[in-house]
Amino acid sequence: MKIAVTGATGQLGRLVIARLKEKAATDTLIGLVRSPQKAADLGIEVREADYDQPETLDPALKGVDTLLLISGSEVGKRATQHRNVIDAAKKAGVKWIVYTSLLHTDTSSLSLATEHLATEAALERAGIPYTLLRNGWYTENYTGSISGALAGGAFIGSAGDGKISGATRADYAEAAVAVLTGKGHEGRKYELAGDEAFTLRDLAAEISRQTGKTIPYKNLPEADYAAALTSFGLPEGLAQAIAGWDTGASRGDLFDDSRQLSTLIGRPTTPLADAVAEAIK
Repeated sequence: MKIAVTGATGQLGRLVIARLKEKAATDTLIGLVRSPQKAADLGIEVREADYDQPETLDPALKGVDTLLLISGSEVGKRATQHRNVIDAAKKAGVKWIVYTSLLHTDTSSLSLATEHLATEAALERAGIPYTLLRNGWYTENYTGSISGALAGGAFIGSAGDGKISGATRADYAEAAVAVLTGKGHEGRKYELAGDEAFTLRDLAAEISRQTGKTIPYKNLPEADYAAALTSFGLPEGLAQAIAGWDTGASRGDLFDDSRQLSTLIGRPTTPLADAVAEAIK
């Protein structure tokens, strides 16, 4: 059985490939990437697959039995890109698609949900057996800002006291591998999130504890947080999106206590303290 992974050189994709190599024969794995020259170190077969160039997708998916469709990174283009992959998968005779969607996609107020919902609908129309991995927030989405918080003396955001059930990329990668190499997952929908939710105030307190510096959490109105992010050099559209996602967190969009992720991976998800320690080491 051939398993192909899209976005294999991405942050999540690389973790998935590394775990798959521990669970499956290397010659059964295929990395689908936009730039094959960046994938020489994966140690598996690599094929060019550009979401925006459908002519690359048909040959890339030839002989593939199972496809892990890792959602693309280009917000605003993803619904079309994913549909291109799904159409090519149907033509190639792919037997099962596993897709990384968004936590509670059908009820989420996050702007990201629209494209994920469109992709889920495209999978349903395609008639190929599929599994939805509705991934919650990566803890790294926040721990990546620790250096800036230390430099600025505060952790800023607009999530209020919203609970964030974050888990690390490694946790989500392990769940994907458990599904890809397991049995009985076809047709399932998993809401994946960390075991222990945290607020950004909790995160700031943990940063303070581990660094010995007093780093308070400063909650800002959404527009002010977006303006701050723009002042740090982020494009205005991205800054507004990030601030909007924080506001979504304040409404509970990033919270889930079903523990489906830890059940899938057979261990507790990575604690916040460990993720912070990894970020500041």
